[in-house]
Amino acid sequence: MSSIVVAGDTSGSITIAAPAVAGSGTLTLPTGTDTLIGKATTDTLTNKSIAATQLTGTIAAAALPAGSVLQVVNGSTSTVASSSSTTFTSTGLTATITPSSASSKILVFANVAGCFREVGNSALGLRLYRGATNLFGFENLAAFTNTVTSSAIGSCSTTYLDAPATTSATTYTVYFSSRGNTARTQVQASYDLTTESTSTITLMEIAG
Repeated sequence: MSSIVVAGDTSGSITIAAPAVAGSGTLTLPTGTDTLIGKATTDTLTNKSIAATQLTGTIAAAALPAGSVLQVVNGSTSTVASSSSTTFTSTGLTATITPSSASSKILVFANVAGCFREVGNSALGLRLYRGATNLFGFENLAAFTNTVTSSAIGSCSTTYLDAPATTSATTYTVYFSSRGNTARTQVQASYDLTTESTSTITLMEIAG
């Protein structure tokens, strides 16, 4: 492999080596007085710009100020879910996000459609979970009435800012239950059983 050795002004030298692989290329040096930077050296760049679409991972997170939205994930379901138990179970409304930084927060928007309670002294309860962890209950009296008639209220919504402190895939799910442990409750229910009642969940990673 051919190379050029340039002696230093006082001591030492710099060796400019040709590529160790086959093929040819052209390296064009800039005009003007400047200092070249290296791949493994520590340097400060000035008067440079990088296309935002080329930033990924922790580089993207570091380039944006706290409070910036780094990514958005959305999920939805229109499958009817039913329960007559006080035990909380999944509504089927779920979404997974992988934070790019452990300092990021996750802003959760959840809208549960078709909230319904059948005859009986009961109510629909709703909770937001991160994995198997109950973050908080955002509804305990949905569609409640102290009469024997059925009741429906349409949608229940919540907004929650979470700090999972991880860069692993993180799943958020809305759970529901029948608070009186008697009457059947439903989510994603529809009036004529043919028209969709679609629940949605949106996860936004916020730079910390």
